[in-house]
Amino acid sequence: MTGIDAKLDELGIILPEPAAPVANYVPYVITGNHVFISGQVSIGPNGLIAGKVGKDVSYENGVEAAQACGVNLIAQLKNACGGDLGRVKRVVKLGAFVNCADDFTDQPKIVNGASDLMVAVFGDAGRHARAAVGAPSLPMNAAVEIDGVFEID
Repeated sequence: MTGIDAKLDELGIILPEPAAPVANYVPYVITGNHVFISGQVSIGPNGLIAGKVGKDVSYENGVEAAQACGVNLIAQLKNACGGDLGRVKRVVKLGAFVNCADDFTDQPKIVNGASDLMVAVFGDAGRHARAAVGAPSLPMNAAVEIDGVFEID
């Protein structure tokens, strides 16, 4: 068990099976020492967290949706690393989309659900660059979708 696996266990996080692509793309691409992970939607242990944040999804559930995306990113990352999260050197960047009401402006606070998770799991190496934007809709009506770039050994 790597230190990252122990940290996940300590945080009570069980990684799901990485989701298979739903269209013509791959779940991740490794080039050089970077892993680019395709967008992960807000599927948590109880299923898809769907709807518009600020309309039919509460602020708290929006944060939970972003955290679910983060867990799914880590699951894909573990798969990309051949099961060894000890290979992860840094979380480089997250790109986040929040399915939200037109007048909702707290996208960065919602996406902190994923950003805080990365720091909790990877420590200082989890601090990353980020974009957090509102979207009029997302695939499957997901509340949040996040993609990521990670540096590995």
